[in-house]
Amino acid sequence: MNIVGLLLAAGSATRFGSDKLSHRLPHGVPIAVQAARHLHAAVPRIYAVVKPGTEQLALQLKNEGCEIVVCENAAEGMGASLACAVRAAGKAEGYLVALADMPFVRSTSIAAVRDALAAGAGLAAPYWRARRGHPVGISGAFYAQLLASSGDEGARQLLSEHEKRLRKIPVGDPGVVRDIDTPEDLAPPSSV
Repeated sequence: MNIVGLLLAAGSATRFGSDKLSHRLPHGVPIAVQAARHLHAAVPRIYAVVKPGTEQLALQLKNEGCEIVVCENAAEGMGASLACAVRAAGKAEGYLVALADMPFVRSTSIAAVRDALAAGAGLAAPYWRARRGHPVGISGAFYAQLLASSGDEGARQLLSEHEKRLRKIPVGDPGVVRDIDTPEDLAPPSSV
């Protein structure tokens, strides 16, 4: 099945205080590269969306096998980045929408979302302790709606409008809800 990965890496990262997506994790791999590697384990084709002026990040992701999409209107929000990614990828049977600031999502969780799409789910998402996480799987049937994405909500409106079609995948992976917004978010999670 033609399922494409869309890695959204065009955010502003203002709360982190520096270039968070190129920030190295304790094992030396940049945050966005780790997210790309996990996504790549589940899908062969990834379109990584970056904002203008992030050549180093674009090169890092290109070296991981991603096709780079520079989104000129990335400042308009995640929806604009998502639309850029879908436009570049073209029509596919499904899309795995992942966030580049989520390096701790396990490959098995990503594969579970991919498999739900392959089995016919219109929408799919991993859930950890009743919280919806990422990546989100979106059927190619929503291609037109994805192209029209705008604002800072990404696919959130699409998910709420079609909630009955959302396949919820329970996972034992806290990484699906763990994004990196500040340096403190890199600290190991408490065991509570």
